[in-house]
Amino acid sequence: MNQNNKWRPNQNFFSNLAVVLLGILFYLGLSHLDLVRGTLGGFARIVSPFIGGFVMAYLLDGPVRFFEKKLRIRRSFAIVLTYVLAIVLVAVLLSFVIPQLVQSVMALVDNAGGYLNGLNAFVQDLSEQFKLDEELLDTMMLSYKDLVQQAANLLKSVLPQLLNYSMAVGSGVISALTALIASIYMLVGKDRLLAQLRKVVYAFLPLPRAQRVLGVCSHANHIFTGFINGKIIDSAIIGVICFVCTSLFGIQFALLISVVVGVTNIIPFFGPFIGAVPCIMILLMVNPIQALEFGIFVIVLQQFDGNILGPKILGDSTGLSAIWVLVAIIVGGGLFGFVGMVVGVPTFAVLYSLTSDFLAAKLKAKNINAAGEPLPTEGPPQEATQQKSKE
Repeated sequence: MNQNNKWRPNQNFFSNLAVVLLGILFYLGLSHLDLVRGTLGGFARIVSPFIGGFVMAYLLDGPVRFFEKKLRIRRSFAIVLTYVLAIVLVAVLLSFVIPQLVQSVMALVDNAGGYLNGLNAFVQDLSEQFKLDEELLDTMMLSYKDLVQQAANLLKSVLPQLLNYSMAVGSGVISALTALIASIYMLVGKDRLLAQLRKVVYAFLPLPRAQRVLGVCSHANHIFTGFINGKIIDSAIIGVICFVCTSLFGIQFALLISVVVGVTNIIPFFGPFIGAVPCIMILLMVNPIQALEFGIFVIVLQQFDGNILGPKILGDSTGLSAIWVLVAIIVGGGLFGFVGMVVGVPTFAVLYSLTSDFLAAKLKAKNINAAGEPLPTEGPPQEATQQKSKE
């Protein structure tokens, strides 16, 4: 047989083979999801200091670039300024906020019995005044008391252990220091690291595909940076507003409630309501009227955040409609818990953008639009048409 007719694998063959292999790996991963999660969890524990350093560097890169641009200082000075401010903020939290939070939780646990008796008397007064079903109210109160008692017992047993653990961390301190040092190196050598990554991409991929991969990475970074930084700023503002307003209204445990609302507000869509449920349960024991006032306040606060503050800070950073945000939160939360609910939205936004670009390219190749209608043909330039008419 002639050697010229001998079959030789080309670039399309390897690309198709890679797609098939990735599909098989994806199917196997879904079929053995618990094994994959366990393996990834073990690997993550080993490299957790470097993952923490990357997350820290990624979050602090925005303030570094802000100081570098606005103050017109060198990047090294901007990094030092950012870390000094971050350390001061953490020191303030550890010195003032966290002790008050612990004190509020301990006071809530210690006085849970008295709060429940007061709530029971309040319910009895309502029952006598409005002729309510006492048997149903008693059943509800017993269930609520059991729930509160279980939560109080859990806090009593866990909180001292958490405090002791936080005071006597050994490997945790080493991991934190490693993450801090790694984040500093990543921020200082950011340009060099990015240049090395681009070099690897250009070395192993054809030029058009390499440019496409880098473009996707840049787009993903833009979405993640805008969304996560925006949500952190938005949640911090909501927490401060909640603390100021609850303090002015005289609502008890204002700091504890505001921290819960601010932290859970990082979760898109469901965040304010997830944080409001435990807060209302706490206030229901202390003062049912305050629980009602706080419930109304949370609804107003959520409307303010969803319609005014959130769009002002985040803008259209994800480009997703409400239904896709809901899908991303549910899927991300089901797979990876709280972290999945936070990063699920920007991750889904990147996948949504890639899918939209892929479908647009396919439609363009068929010369049709999204409605299945032929694309309008581009006529000859106007100058060329006039020139031909003159001739």
